[in-house]
Amino acid sequence: MSNQYKRGLMWFRHDLRLSDNLALQRLASDCDELIVVFVLPPSWRAVNQFQSRHIGAHRLAFLQQSLQDLQLRLTERGQSLIVLNEEPLLCLPTFIAQHQVDVVASNYHPGVYERRDWVSLKNQCPDVVFLQEEGATLYALSQLPFDINDLPESFTPFRKRVEAIKPDRPCQTPTHFPPPPPALRQNSAAQLFEEIRGINTFEPRVVGGESAAQAQLAYYTYESKLLSQYKQTRNQLDGWDYSSKLSFWLANGCISPRQIYYQIQAYEADVEKNESTYWLKFELWWREYFYWYLHVHQHRLFIFSGVKGKKPLTTFWPQRFKAWMEGSTPYPIVNACMKQLKQTGYMSNRGRQLVASCLVHELNMDWRYGAAYFEEMLIDYDVASNWGNWQYLAGVGADPRGHRQFDLAKQAQQYDPNGEFVATWQGESSVMPMNVVDESDWPIT
Repeated sequence: MSNQYKRGLMWFRHDLRLSDNLALQRLASDCDELIVVFVLPPSWRAVNQFQSRHIGAHRLAFLQQSLQDLQLRLTERGQSLIVLNEEPLLCLPTFIAQHQVDVVASNYHPGVYERRDWVSLKNQCPDVVFLQEEGATLYALSQLPFDINDLPESFTPFRKRVEAIKPDRPCQTPTHFPPPPPALRQNSAAQLFEEIRGINTFEPRVVGGESAAQAQLAYYTYESKLLSQYKQTRNQLDGWDYSSKLSFWLANGCISPRQIYYQIQAYEADVEKNESTYWLKFELWWREYFYWYLHVHQHRLFIFSGVKGKKPLTTFWPQRFKAWMEGSTPYPIVNACMKQLKQTGYMSNRGRQLVASCLVHELNMDWRYGAAYFEEMLIDYDVASNWGNWQYLAGVGADPRGHRQFDLAKQAQQYDPNGEFVATWQGESSVMPMNVVDESDWPIT
């Protein structure tokens, strides 16, 4: 008996996995033939107004690995990934028409461009059915205990209202995939990536893909039992085991937040339930809050005055921004964090707070330049968490206190008392002049 649709197209975006993928599961059960696509736009590597790119070499390498793992997993099931190196609105309408696609499915993402592209694609393909599922959050929109337009203005009221709600359990990986159309059965994504060389990742275990994601989840919970001490170690600045590191895979959708949540639940039942196991769920709720925060506020997450509509007393100083990026400020702890980021594509959560506070409060810089630089550099870049946290530190977002400035010397003494982190990443390097001209553009000697 024929299925509901003859030919479906799965548009992978921030959901590079086969398990707990509602959109993929639906197409697998409803289509006779299936095309699997990922779009890698050239514009991602173009320099933007903040002197950064959407994706840098570290994240691009991780994305490549994630897609290769996805391709391998699909190949094992008789499917094949097609990677299109064009802008989505330029290539997808033509591709859909050329291959006579009946239905397109994807998992919902709150990003401004992601939402715009989805609506525009629907408008360009009026005869095609479009299906969207919710696969990036703990809770579906319908599960939230308030109207989404009444989202609390800060995290704590949100967390108190949602933490008692049990997310839906992860859905199963389809046991059967429809085949691709005959004309596409020899396609392979393997040759569609440029070779990326010379990338020094944070640690050998930082490899993109669903396979590595599941291995890390198993390691951090049952294999090592490091989850039991997460709250005590999470503020460390360097190393692998002080935190879960699941953010790498979570940001690319190689693993879902529901899979992590229910692994923690199982660990609490089988091994131990304590403040640390709760605290990793607490971090998932933070991620959840910023996801819905972006859903509600959209472009206001990216403007100078932020969600609060309050312009900070900061500006843009090219020399200061360069010093901050290169780790040549007067603050050794900041320098060490920034050099770690540049070399590895990673920085600890504590480090991110310190360098953001430095850029905004010590260097009096426009916070958006820092957020855009993180977007380019971080392997675990997540649009909602990144820009939401930068607004938080800049005092224009979800922080009820409105001004989150850290005492950098005190923080260094607390989290790097022996100077080991600063020494490892050469934070004591010679300081570049913070300014080369004064406010009247006269040279400073």
